[in-house]
Amino acid sequence: MKILILSCGTGGGHNSAALAIKEELDRRNVNNEFKEYLEIINNKVKKYVNNLYIKSTGSNGRVFKAVYKLGELYGKTKIKSPVYALNSFSKRKLYEYIKENKFDYIVTTHLFAAQALTTVKKEYKIHFVAIATDYKCIPFWEEANPDYYIIPSEDLINDFLDKGIEKDKLKPYGIPVSNNFSVDYEKNKLIEELGLDKDKKHILVLTGSMGFGSTSNIVEALLNKLENNYKLLVSCGNNKKLLQILNQKYKDKIVTIPFTREIYKYMRASDIILSKPGGLTTTEIATLNKPFVHTMPIPGCENYNANYFYDRGMSLKSTNINDIVESTYKLLEDKKLQKEMIENQRKYIDKEACKKICDFIINEIQEIEGE
Repeated sequence: MKILILSCGTGGGHNSAALAIKEELDRRNVNNEFKEYLEIINNKVKKYVNNLYIKSTGSNGRVFKAVYKLGELYGKTKIKSPVYALNSFSKRKLYEYIKENKFDYIVTTHLFAAQALTTVKKEYKIHFVAIATDYKCIPFWEEANPDYYIIPSEDLINDFLDKGIEKDKLKPYGIPVSNNFSVDYEKNKLIEELGLDKDKKHILVLTGSMGFGSTSNIVEALLNKLENNYKLLVSCGNNKKLLQILNQKYKDKIVTIPFTREIYKYMRASDIILSKPGGLTTTEIATLNKPFVHTMPIPGCENYNANYFYDRGMSLKSTNINDIVESTYKLLEDKKLQKEMIENQRKYIDKEACKKICDFIINEIQEIEGE
């Protein structure tokens, strides 16, 4: 049994979901390999696509919003998209990689790889599963043809059906997150390990792997409102410029966090969390059962993520900096609201999602081998 796990670096969530699957398969001693899809095709193309994504999320995501809306409109035409056409060019290289390395099954957490695998599947016998990492059927998922789609919730089945995807292909197991978010932990020990002040309440501001958003303005607004018994922790992701600006402007007033693979420790040590509504990060926070506020989304699927969580009482959402400050203060003061939020997270988010997905994948491979 040998499994290839494919992702794409347009945002950190897809890679995190893929690595969560890898972590669980490693734990079970299942032979697997994680690969960014575009690395197989061409590293220059990979850098170009990733940089293009980062640029599209600038200026409050106006370009990304326009592209997303265009994708929604294009999907209604039932004509194959230019995105599908571009990924179809990867067919030969991708199949050669699969064949040469003798993979039995492929898992992908990204649309681009799913589209490329679909073109391979038209000519060669391969099996793959696609994992959706947003609480919405994003444009062009219907162009893929995996054996199955792993989707975040039963509540989204009709959304995928509306795009013409067969019901028998939908498996609502949830979004896979690392085991680091579901095992037991001692908060006080983490606070000591991270060098944080045990006498203060900690508010963590997450900006995503790219350091997206008006973070400096958010920090300033929060510092003007919050009392001295609260400490802001600000994760800057890969955004080194943001890290430098915050260190210069707010030295000693906040704790800045450069990119780290152990951000989960800061999440666990925090009392409440502020985060943009990425599907993966949002699921991680809810898996930890932390009260949280969604900051301004990158327009597109993140709007749907925020609405999904807010409508089910799992988070508060905001559309501007004033909203963020008011929602943060409200959440800090309202212990009943915090408790209700955590109860709803336990109701709607399955901490065992990653294990269930891996159970399903292994069973599928065994059934295929038995044919």
